[in-house]
Amino acid sequence: MGTARGDRLLAHLSGFSRALHRVGVPVAPDRLINAVQAVRAVGLDRRRDLYWTLHAVFVNRPDQRELFDQVFYLFWRDPGALQRTPAGLPLHAREGPRLSRRVIESLLQDRPGGPPAGPSGIETDARLSWSAEERLRTKDFEAMSAEETAEARVAVRDMALPVRPVPSRRFHVHPRGGRVDMRRTLRALLRSGPDTIPLVHRRRRTLRPPLVMLCDISGSMATYTRVFLHFAHGMTHQYPRVSTFLFATRLTHITRLLRERDVDRALSRVSARVEDWEGGTRIGACLQAFNRDWSRRVLAQNASVILLTDGLDRDAGEGLVSGMERLRKSCRRLIWLNPLLRYDEFQPLAVGVKTILPYADEFRAIHNLERVRELAAALA
Repeated sequence: MGTARGDRLLAHLSGFSRALHRVGVPVAPDRLINAVQAVRAVGLDRRRDLYWTLHAVFVNRPDQRELFDQVFYLFWRDPGALQRTPAGLPLHAREGPRLSRRVIESLLQDRPGGPPAGPSGIETDARLSWSAEERLRTKDFEAMSAEETAEARVAVRDMALPVRPVPSRRFHVHPRGGRVDMRRTLRALLRSGPDTIPLVHRRRRTLRPPLVMLCDISGSMATYTRVFLHFAHGMTHQYPRVSTFLFATRLTHITRLLRERDVDRALSRVSARVEDWEGGTRIGACLQAFNRDWSRRVLAQNASVILLTDGLDRDAGEGLVSGMERLRKSCRRLIWLNPLLRYDEFQPLAVGVKTILPYADEFRAIHNLERVRELAAALA
């Protein structure tokens, strides 16, 4: 490869790596070096070879695939696509992938004619733990830019609150208890003598019940689940009795992975562990696997269950009735979070939605920060 051509290749790959970095894909200097060496080894004869070569170098998590596809299309296939797109509007390419607002705003923010830049600084209210700007509280996660998504993830993680305690069947000694502990009272009587009777009182223990989160990671739910996993990470570190599962075509237990203190490292380990990210959805089969393998371990002592899914099932509800029935009988409260509730015209017409709805104690939307705040308040 000639010197001039090699310089152009290095310049193009540097620009491509900067574009990936701007949309949120981490790109270290060693990856750029590996990309140059890999492209020189494979060659530039076929675009498909270039795509998979760069994909192997830059993509190491399932949630980065969609961003990589969009940036690759813009940078290598149609560099003028954004210039032909009205600023601030989503782009539906005829032949390429659908471009998210996050990618458009990230790549247009420094270009002439691009969307107007946002405010220079965003104030944060530490007491409420979400962005002080009203637009972020009610803005859909799917419509947020890269910077807004990062702020929303921090807000969601800090918004996690302890679960409300509930009374258990066991008692403990308490000076203001409403019952007399006869066994301890008789023991105290033997020690003090018959002249006085020292009454020992007791009251019911209160325990924070376990919290189990079942999150759908299919293609239609990936954006919302990525943000909600920050809420799960915060709950895992504030409250020890939290269990988190991901499902699409199979069930994956990720509680131990979320115990990593650094949220980025924790989610990287989750992405490496989960193999069916943004795949199809088999809700019934996954619920049956949960009931068979995990329900007796994690649903003891009045556990609450959060089910995050849109109810769109690839198996047309097969096994969903028995799975939901057993799940509801095994927990104290079942909260169903569905981002489709953000639409005013939403109706429970899908088979999965109609099947799950009768078993849910609460049916909530989960598409913006305000809805996540309402969920945290309900749990606390």
